[in-house]
Amino acid sequence: MKIKFIILSLLLFGSALKAQNSNLEERKPTEIREYYISSLVRIADPVLVALSKNELKKRMPVEKSPGAWDDRTHVTYLEAFGRLLSGMAPWLELGPDETEEGELREKYIQLARKGIHNATDPESPDFMNFTNDRQPLVDAAFLAQALLRAPNQLWEPLSEDTKQNVIEALKSTRQISPYYSNWLLFSSMVEAALLKFDDSADRFRLEQPLTKHMEWYLGDGIYGDGPNFHWDYYNSFVIQPMMLDILKTMQDAGIDRDKDYKEVLRRAKRYAEIQERLISPEGTYPPIGRSLAYRFGAFQLLSQITLWQELPEQIEPAQVRSALYTVIKNQLEAEGSFDENGWLRIGFYGHQPNIGEGYISTGSLYLCSEVFLVLGLKPDTPFWNDAPTPWTQKNIWSGRSIPIDHAH
Repeated sequence: MKIKFIILSLLLFGSALKAQNSNLEERKPTEIREYYISSLVRIADPVLVALSKNELKKRMPVEKSPGAWDDRTHVTYLEAFGRLLSGMAPWLELGPDETEEGELREKYIQLARKGIHNATDPESPDFMNFTNDRQPLVDAAFLAQALLRAPNQLWEPLSEDTKQNVIEALKSTRQISPYYSNWLLFSSMVEAALLKFDDSADRFRLEQPLTKHMEWYLGDGIYGDGPNFHWDYYNSFVIQPMMLDILKTMQDAGIDRDKDYKEVLRRAKRYAEIQERLISPEGTYPPIGRSLAYRFGAFQLLSQITLWQELPEQIEPAQVRSALYTVIKNQLEAEGSFDENGWLRIGFYGHQPNIGEGYISTGSLYLCSEVFLVLGLKPDTPFWNDAPTPWTQKNIWSGRSIPIDHAH
């Protein structure tokens, strides 16, 4: 009797999963976009509303992992703002319009601009730390990346005083020495923003990190984090998206690294292909390596290659839409992902404080916003309009044919 009960339970669980996946596939593409937007806004709202009122330091909780290195309050606020804005930027760059979504964008554009002002104004209660400890270099780079991704909405309309405050804040990070790893790219990203917005880049800090990462390429779409391979998601959290954005900025400024740019893009397309294949039929993925508390920010590179409309030929945009939607829904709606006031909590699936490394605190978690880069694609593009399409693992575990995978 007990065995029959167990078998029946497993069959019912399997049926429930199948029904859930079926419901996901039946949702209209327009509803999927609405879900992406509502998810991003849910994540962003506490940070941007508080910062716009100069109350971020007052309102934001600072949760740390049990093994936290030290008090993270001196770095966590810039972490939250820079990382959040980097992921939101392509959506904000679409600008306001008369649609409901366009009006919502206008609201968050205004909040973001006010946030930039308050974060960089030395007289502001929410003026952020750009120099104390090494961590501010990281998140100044994410803020710089946000400005590069949305210059028309997040830079050009700023007052001259605010622009000068931003430039001074970015330049102040030059006193921080990066580690000999992916951290080199944080210096380079800051200099890329200074190149574009102030024509004052330190060319060594801009170019040497790119040269080192070209040397650290290991093959088949993967760079080492420094000279060594690390089996984690840092190729997507930091390395490849930043290399792409830095090289694109240099190209736009007339600095010819065309050969490197084309090669980095080719490798990034391969890594995006690998990332798409990592997503299981149920929308889960391997919990490998450091910084798992960044959740679905692990798919920044796949999202960016999709945004740039550079997906490999064998990957349909709609299959990426469906795959990322399922990943986001799984992790975002896990019980305990948010506290009672809407702030993110440490965890990979729900609230799991022990999964955070010593450098993780509440602000760190907002790197998850990087998965939403695809919102920079206009609503009339194939990504948002094509019929739901199964992703690679969903196909293969349903017995359908898939393209043979080859190393590049």
